[in-house]
Amino acid sequence: MQQRDIGVCIIGAGRAGMIHAANFRKNVPYARLVAIVDPNEEAAVSAAKELGIDRYYTDYKQALEDAEIDAVVVVTPTIYHRDIVVASAQAGKHVLCEKPMAMNERECDEMIAACEAAGVTLQVAFMRRFDENFVEAKRAIDEGEIGEVVLVKSLTRGPSQPMPWMYDLAKSNGPLAEVNSHDIDTIRWFSGSEVSEVYAIGGNYRNRHVAADYPDFYDNVSLTARFASGAQASIDGAVAVRYGYDSRVEILGTEGVIFLGQTHEKTTIVAGPDRLLRRPFMNSWRSLFKEAYLAEDTDFIASIQEGRPPRVTGHDGKMAVRVVEAGNASIKTGVPVRL
Repeated sequence: MQQRDIGVCIIGAGRAGMIHAANFRKNVPYARLVAIVDPNEEAAVSAAKELGIDRYYTDYKQALEDAEIDAVVVVTPTIYHRDIVVASAQAGKHVLCEKPMAMNERECDEMIAACEAAGVTLQVAFMRRFDENFVEAKRAIDEGEIGEVVLVKSLTRGPSQPMPWMYDLAKSNGPLAEVNSHDIDTIRWFSGSEVSEVYAIGGNYRNRHVAADYPDFYDNVSLTARFASGAQASIDGAVAVRYGYDSRVEILGTEGVIFLGQTHEKTTIVAGPDRLLRRPFMNSWRSLFKEAYLAEDTDFIASIQEGRPPRVTGHDGKMAVRVVEAGNASIKTGVPVRL
């Protein structure tokens, strides 16, 4: 029997939302982009025109009443995730929720419970798990190629200035959530264990103009963690670094090491009369993880079609949020936090 296409709606027409939308519009088997939602009507109209679709909404609740929509992709500021995901589940829609999953563990639990009660899929968008290099590293770890995992180091540094709402930790949970959620999931995935203790420090070095209004905001963070297995981890994150988008991982084992990360956007190297070599640095996560986003979106639809759990679950999203909360508490108190 031929499988029916899954009607998809993107809730949020920002940068990541449009990546997902473009994938579902043309490149994901058994998926059909039905509509896009954005509270800014101008943005919604512009996105629909760019995508070549004729349906948009400014209120996600209206989209949830659309019978042609089977699944939604939630790509809004984190503070809205819980309400949108719960409402989507209650409307019988499958959900792919961008990271960070929610503002706290309680919200994560409510989202998981709502999706379980409705019998719909809940996948959290940790797209690095779908990157072919990360997948290969995980295979090598699982097959014992570097022995026992001792230390996982992961960093993410972005060139962009934070969006205005991100300066307010009550709305964003700060860079640990917005930037380093992927790193937190990475260290969990590669270690095969849960974080048991964290110690973090943060500081505002590049956005001092907001210090008076947002004294708790940090644009640079360093987190050290211990796993239940006894293994160790370290994470560093930064925003507004200007030099480019930087994402690298190192996994140290008892018998070897794995390095992940591509810092160069292009393979071209220019040598000038000054005898210096120049090569463009990676400009954006949209370039570095383009194929991973497509693989993630494709697997989301496949999990629905096949009736199987997604490769990244609500529990994975919740565990990352748990570490974010502990890290922010450690920054505030100056002491390690046990989970």
